[in-house]
Amino acid sequence: MLRSNPNVQNEYELVCIEELVHPDHPLRKVHKHIDFSFILDLVRPYYCEDNGRPSADPIMLFKMLLIGYLDGIRSERRLEREVFSNNAYRWFLGLGLKDRVPDHSTLSYFRERLQEGDVLQQIFDRVVLLAIQHRLVAGRVLITDSTHLKANANKRKFVQEEVTKSTKAYMEELDEAIRADREAHGKKPLKPREEVEETKLTKVSTTDPESGYMVRDGKPEGFFYLDHRTVDHKYNIIMDVHVTAGNVHDSVPYIERLEHIIKKFKFEKTLEAVALDAGYFTSHICKKLQDKKIYAVIGGRAFTPVKGLMAKWRFKYDAENNVYICPQKHELKYTTTDREGYRQYKSDPNHCANCPMLKECTRSRNHQKVITRHVWQDSKEWVKQNGRSKSGKYLYRLRYQTIERSFADAKELHGLRYCRFRGRNKVQQQALLTALCQNIKKIANILAKRAG
Repeated sequence: MLRSNPNVQNEYELVCIEELVHPDHPLRKVHKHIDFSFILDLVRPYYCEDNGRPSADPIMLFKMLLIGYLDGIRSERRLEREVFSNNAYRWFLGLGLKDRVPDHSTLSYFRERLQEGDVLQQIFDRVVLLAIQHRLVAGRVLITDSTHLKANANKRKFVQEEVTKSTKAYMEELDEAIRADREAHGKKPLKPREEVEETKLTKVSTTDPESGYMVRDGKPEGFFYLDHRTVDHKYNIIMDVHVTAGNVHDSVPYIERLEHIIKKFKFEKTLEAVALDAGYFTSHICKKLQDKKIYAVIGGRAFTPVKGLMAKWRFKYDAENNVYICPQKHELKYTTTDREGYRQYKSDPNHCANCPMLKECTRSRNHQKVITRHVWQDSKEWVKQNGRSKSGKYLYRLRYQTIERSFADAKELHGLRYCRFRGRNKVQQQALLTALCQNIKKIANILAKRAG
């Protein structure tokens, strides 16, 4: 018999809020296995002890922020309404059915307080240390990549400005390597590098000037930020989050962030290998990883030779004699090392003039073939060799199960596809809170499985 109940529930009932939360609700695992009491010690310096009215509980406000990021609630006004009507949220926050939910303005003020003194970064580090304590982090293999976040800015609202190009941080190290290489080959040292500020014309957003205009193959064009993230391979715990403008190359902050992780979490004796995308395949990164004796696996780049000319790999390098051998078995001898750190190997024009492969080899007027080799090329070839090994192929495949999945979850489940705020510091806060909730959720799930 068909029937319906048109009445709205408006009777008074004596219930316990604990009974209104589903036994398998994810917040139950977080409540049971994660202790947030350490937050009080971190925020205490920013609260007045002797006077003023009593503040809202910082732990409750942080949990409220955590709920918003766990369930992808982008608006703090909407979050206030959701907490008001959701019994599971009230139970997790320690609010009764009649208790007043903190106002969205209070939540926004607390979020801004977390930026003071790097409090949010300290909370993130404490959660990572909790994962290490429970043996959820091995510290043996670290995997790094970046993803683009659409800035809260219209790509059509910009001005053209001349921006000074930042000099590479490793220039002093490269200059020393060039000096040593020229000395080893009996060449005179080059003159000291002149500090010339190079400027280029670039688009700067009038809405969010700290974002960067990104133009990459296969990527959307516009104003973006980049979220550089490093995860541990064991349980995919996020170890570090660093946000830059969208026009900053992936390789620029890598070495600094890697050293930051090693020092903070004391991985000097445990870290064995890293796996990286092709964007990190630079001479400097390969050299630093080899110097640190870290087994590096980096995706290779496909270089397309000039149409009609043979590829560089067809010229074999003879390390013992420091020469290149062309397909016709002629030698290209070392001549000099230039300012950019490239050794130049040149052929004998007398041999090349009558070579049957001249048209496939070079188009120079003097019939001379020139091949360059970086002073740190040995490190790049060491990384390439690692990638061809069985263990290297296995490590590179881990990227899809770890860092790629971490980004996918962050964007699909936790709202990281778009920037909620403007300015690098606030976007860094959003990325940190997203990574924080991912770590907390993973730690709680694993500990719940262990507990049966």
